[in-house]
Amino acid sequence: MSKHIFVTGGVVSSLGKGLTSASIGMLLEQRGLSVRMQKLDPYINVDPGTMSPYQHGEVYVLDDGSETDLDLGHYERFTHSPLTRDSNYTTGQIYQSVIDKERRGEFLGKTVQVIPHITNEIKGVIHKLADDDVDVVITEIGGTVGDIESQPFLEAIRQFSLDVGKENCLYIHLTLVPYLKAAGELKTKPTQHSVGQLREIGIQPDILICRTERSLSRDDRQKIALFCNVPIEAVIEEKDKDFSIYEVPLSLVENGLDEFIVRKLGLQGAKTLDLDNWRNLLHRLRNPEHEISIAVVGKYAEHRDAYKSIYEALDHAGIANRAQVRIQRIQSEAVEREGPEYLLSGFDGFLVPGGFGERGIEGKIETIRYARERQIPFFGICLGMQCAVIEFARHVVGLDQAHSTEFNKDTPHPVICLLDEQRSITDKGGTMRLGAHPARLDPQSNVAAAYRTDLVHERHRHRYEFNNVYRQQFAAHGMIASGTSPDGALVEVVEVVDHPWFVAVQYHPEFKSKPTAAHPLFAEFISAAIRRHALRSERGKEIESS
Repeated sequence: MSKHIFVTGGVVSSLGKGLTSASIGMLLEQRGLSVRMQKLDPYINVDPGTMSPYQHGEVYVLDDGSETDLDLGHYERFTHSPLTRDSNYTTGQIYQSVIDKERRGEFLGKTVQVIPHITNEIKGVIHKLADDDVDVVITEIGGTVGDIESQPFLEAIRQFSLDVGKENCLYIHLTLVPYLKAAGELKTKPTQHSVGQLREIGIQPDILICRTERSLSRDDRQKIALFCNVPIEAVIEEKDKDFSIYEVPLSLVENGLDEFIVRKLGLQGAKTLDLDNWRNLLHRLRNPEHEISIAVVGKYAEHRDAYKSIYEALDHAGIANRAQVRIQRIQSEAVEREGPEYLLSGFDGFLVPGGFGERGIEGKIETIRYARERQIPFFGICLGMQCAVIEFARHVVGLDQAHSTEFNKDTPHPVICLLDEQRSITDKGGTMRLGAHPARLDPQSNVAAAYRTDLVHERHRHRYEFNNVYRQQFAAHGMIASGTSPDGALVEVVEVVDHPWFVAVQYHPEFKSKPTAAHPLFAEFISAAIRRHALRSERGKEIESS
C-alpha cells in the first residue's frame, strides 16, 4: 500500500508549502523511493487558466495540456514524479464532478452534501495517485488552516487516515514563527494557535516545519513540542534562505526530516541518502566563473511569480554555464514611456516572455528591435516570438503597420493570426492550444544545435500563430522558420540568420527546465550572453589601451 503525506499551512499564506513539498519529494526519491505529487487548491475556479497572473502567478502547463498551479513547477523541477491532470484539483473541479454525478442519477435520489459526497470525491482524487508502484503520495493542501474554503479538504484528509490506517498517513504542518524586533525574540503563539485549529478539525500534526528568519533555540523547540503535542525531533526548523531555494532540501536534511519521515511511515525500502549531485549544484551556484546581466522585459515584470518558471530556467542555465545570472525585471510599458536607450543599455541579453492583452506590446517590440539592431542575444517566448515577428515585419521586411489580429483586427499585414482550430471557440479556460506538441527543427539552425536533435516535444499555451502567407517573404529578408510542426503547417521557432543569437519560440521551454538539467535553449541563450559580455569587455580593454 502507498503511504500518504499531507502538507498543510498555517498562520499566513505564501509560506512555501509547494517548495517544501517538492523538497520532501526530492529527498525521498534520493532515498530510492517512488513518489507522486499532488496539489489540492481551495479556489472555485475550475483551473487557473482564466486567473490573472497578478493574483495567481504563472499558469503552469503539463504535457497532457492541464493548466495547473505554479507549485507543480516546483514538483517537476525537484522530482521525477510524473504529473498529469490528476496532480492538481480545485474546489471548482471537485464540485463540478459531484454535480455531474448527481445529474446522471448516480446518488440514487439522496441529498448531496459536503459530507460525505464532496469529501468522498476529494478522497477519490487522492486515491487516484496510489498504486503498487508508488511508495509515497505527497498531497499539498492549498490555502491556510482556518480558511472557510479549505475546510472540506481538511475534513477529507482527516477521514483519509480512517480509510487507509493511521500508520499509512503522515501529517506535516508548515507554520510561521515570527521574530518580533521590539521584543527581541521569536514568538511561538501563532504556531500554537494554528495547530490548535487543526486539532479542532481532528488532525494532529505529526511534524511541524517552522518557517523563521532566526534560528530556533532548543527552548523554542521544546515549547512548540509541548504545546503542540509533538516530539521535539518533529519540530523542524526551516530558516529563510537568502542565497538560493535549492538550499531548502539540505536544510531539511540537517534537521533530520527525511529520517523522521522514513521511520514514522515505516518505509522499509528507503536507501541511504545521496545528495552529492545536489551539493555539486550548489557549489556551482556559489562559485561562478562568469557574471552576466539579463533583462526580462514583460507585461507582468513587477510580479515575480508571473514568470516564475522563466526566472528559474535562467538560474538553471547559469548553473550549467557556471555563470551568475543577474536578472533585471523591466516593465514593457516603461520602455514605451522612457525609451529603450534609457532603460536597456548595458545588458548582455534580452528575454521577452509571454502574456495576454495589448498593454505593453509596443515596449516589447521596441526591446526586440534594440536587441536585433545591436546584435545582442535575444530570446522570445510565446507572445515574445509573436512580437519578434511583428518587429521584423515592420522594420526589416517593410510591412508598415504589421500587427497581430489579436490586437488589431484591421491591420493591413496580419503577420500573426488566430489558429484555424480556434476560430469557432468562444469559451475561455482550457480551450487554447495546450500541452506537449512535436516540432521538427532545421538541422542547420541554432535551435537544432542547442537541442542536438531535429525533433522535440514542447508545451504550448496560445491561440495565435505566425501567418504562413508571409513565411517566404520573411525568409528572403533573413528571418527563417527554423522549427515547425511535423506537417510544416505551424511555425514553432523563428531565427534571424545574421545575428549572434536571435531565437524566438511559440512554446514554453521554461516548463521543462530543471536545476540538474538546464533546458538547452536557456543554456545556449546564457552561453551567447557570456560571449557577448566577453566581447564587450575585450573591446573596453582595447579602448583603454589605445
